[in-house]
Amino acid sequence: MTPPAPTPRPGDQLASTVCGTRVVVIRAPADTHPRLTCGGSPLVPAADAPAARPGPAGTTTLIGKRYVDATGTLELLCTASGAGELTCDGAPMTLKAAKPLPASD
Repeated sequence: MTPPAPTPRPGDQLASTVCGTRVVVIRAPADTHPRLTCGGSPLVPAADAPAARPGPAGTTTLIGKRYVDATGTLELLCTASGAGELTCDGAPMTLKAAKPLPASD
């Protein structure tokens, strides 16, 4: 039996095992253990990640963009782009929309 994945905490650096995607946890719920994956494989601590390899074709993660889960309680910042799609508990994570700036009229 494998131990459960640790709860992600703000500041944690995670990496994909199937592509070059790397992320930093910006916001995470303290009371849940979300299953974070990229390209169908679990994200691992960046220090334990193998060397980046080409991943599956299709959706890509974009460097400098923030991704949120469906409830908006988990937020990741992409620090290295890759070919895999970020998911949280099986649901695709979406790009976080930028806040509109106030008008300067």
